[in-house]
Amino acid sequence: MIDTILNHRTIRKYKSDDISDKDLEEVLNAGIRASTTGNMQLYSIIVTRDKEMKEKLSPSHFNQPMVKQAPVVLTFCADFNRFNKWCEARDAKPGYDNFLSFYTASVDAMLVAQNVTLAAEEKGFGICYLGTTNYMAQQIIDTLNLPKGVVPVTTITLGVPDEMPELTDRLPLDAVIHFEEYNDYSIEKIDKIYEEKESLPLTKSLLEENNKETLAQVFTENRYTKENNVNFSNALLDVLKKQGFMNQ
Repeated sequence: MIDTILNHRTIRKYKSDDISDKDLEEVLNAGIRASTTGNMQLYSIIVTRDKEMKEKLSPSHFNQPMVKQAPVVLTFCADFNRFNKWCEARDAKPGYDNFLSFYTASVDAMLVAQNVTLAAEEKGFGICYLGTTNYMAQQIIDTLNLPKGVVPVTTITLGVPDEMPELTDRLPLDAVIHFEEYNDYSIEKIDKIYEEKESLPLTKSLLEENNKETLAQVFTENRYTKENNVNFSNALLDVLKKQGFMNQ
């Protein structure tokens, strides 16, 4: 499993091979063995295999080709709908209409998603996380008919890889590990941490492509701008209100 983790690649191109029901069930069973808050399992997984449904989902993911190409699309949702109904049916009054409850359920959903990813890659399948789920949550809710108390938090495409990209670079371990307490970063430490990343050929091509002087500018001015962050944040907050997670 360590080798599988260390060789993780994001796969955006898939062969036409389908995934058997047996393989999919084994992967999903591995998923639900993930840690979960209070053993409540505050998540649901929407499995999309139907071609027409993938067509409907595609715009919610900016029409990225792998959504329609992959044989399986998995949408992982924070879900208090099921738990609330169970509580009410057992003469227990649920109090989970708040942000903390959404946050708790979203952590549960992400833990399951990562377990699914590891199990799928161990079997030789490829996956791609779709961050667009957070940007287009309301559209996904409408497409998948998600009831109140359910919010999509991430999506994974799953299939047989039709590419073998190079491993994506990562910061060195000492960039993210703090022993005993948080040790803040000096400018000298920042320079050292990002030195290798900033010297990669990929970085050079990104600077040329985006006409920027530094890689940081590519992130702040092109990829993840403040304007987009604010707009998508407001949209997500509206979703949480509509889905019943922002009551006091």
